[in-house]
Amino acid sequence: MGMLDGKVAIVTGAGRGIGREEALLLAAEGAKVIVNDVGASVHGEGGDKSPAQQTVDDIVAAGGEAVVNGADVSSWIGAEGLVQEAVDRWGKLDILVNNAGILRDKMSFSMTEADWDDVIRVHLKGHFACSHFAAVHWRARSKAGEDVYARIINTASESGLFGNAGQANYGAAKAGIAALTVILARELERYGVRVNAISPRARTRMTEDLFGAMAQAEEGKFDAFGPANVAPLVAFLASPAADDVNGQNFVVYGGSVWVMQGWTPAGSVERDSRWTPQELAEAKGKLFESHPSSIPPFSFF
Repeated sequence: MGMLDGKVAIVTGAGRGIGREEALLLAAEGAKVIVNDVGASVHGEGGDKSPAQQTVDDIVAAGGEAVVNGADVSSWIGAEGLVQEAVDRWGKLDILVNNAGILRDKMSFSMTEADWDDVIRVHLKGHFACSHFAAVHWRARSKAGEDVYARIINTASESGLFGNAGQANYGAAKAGIAALTVILARELERYGVRVNAISPRARTRMTEDLFGAMAQAEEGKFDAFGPANVAPLVAFLASPAADDVNGQNFVVYGGSVWVMQGWTPAGSVERDSRWTPQELAEAKGKLFESHPSSIPPFSFF
């Protein structure tokens, strides 16, 4: 028996990389999987369905059940149709893994409007659109008296948590996804939905230039940057074992998993009257006595 026997899952961007590994493992754990991928390049151009079909073929060859869906998840119509396909084919949806994304990395002064709009649309709108229609489905079932089992696993990024030069569009989208995760968790918990996010550090088409040589696999050594390392966390979060895990964000890298928390106070000055600008300038030392006032480092813990 698998941890996800009888469950129905959607994985977006599942033709390659992390999404493919997630789809393969969810299927291996017993889930029926819709493998969604438009087949675009890392920059969002083109449309090759063969990688998604290969993922489906590999699932079926291993004894699982899966189908290809080529909808654009950043389209309201595409997202609605994707969720509806799961319901039409298997009667329900239990698990939504939002993974699809593109890159248009540029410095802020070189970024075009299209670079900004396309990345925000695919990542942030794509996550929300699919979550919206999944939530409509689960809320309706809950209000009809059904005991709903539902999971959303979003894909954030350390770029959104810590900021990374050259990724204003991508980092902003991923920070938005981290916030969206907590909001959806608050809104949907009453309907039986658990919503969490992962911030994976792995070798994919989107990160091969970022990580470069340090992410290359070495023969005979554990491949810490292998995308397959991410999938077990997703399968766990999709399972009944994570029923008490909600609104969390996890960084996963190799064999390490960190639970991340949001903004917390790092220093303060307090009193019962309004400050003047000069007084704040004079209190700056106390405000930052335990935390530097410079840009925090991009963390590689």
